[in-house]
Amino acid sequence: MREYIEERALQIGQYIIESNATVRQAAKRFGVSKSTVHKDVTERLAAVNQSLATEVKKVLDVNKAERHLRGGEATREKYLHKKND
Repeated sequence: MREYIEERALQIGQYIIESNATVRQAAKRFGVSKSTVHKDVTERLAAVNQSLATEVKKVLDVNKAERHLRGGEATREKYLHKKND
């Protein structure tokens, strides 16, 4: 694996752990696609730093469990703004 890809995977993993970021937030922060972030933290990171990969997985599992709540909140906000227009 190329060195810059390994470094990016480590940086993304640290960012997700420190900020409890979602894949989408990490992708925006690092200027890469959601698919790239997901591959970096699920496959590439495990090859470089298994303990960091385990911690990232815990954060992503929590985010996945809560995503229906965030989606519902976004929809509620959208219609509240439309109602006020």
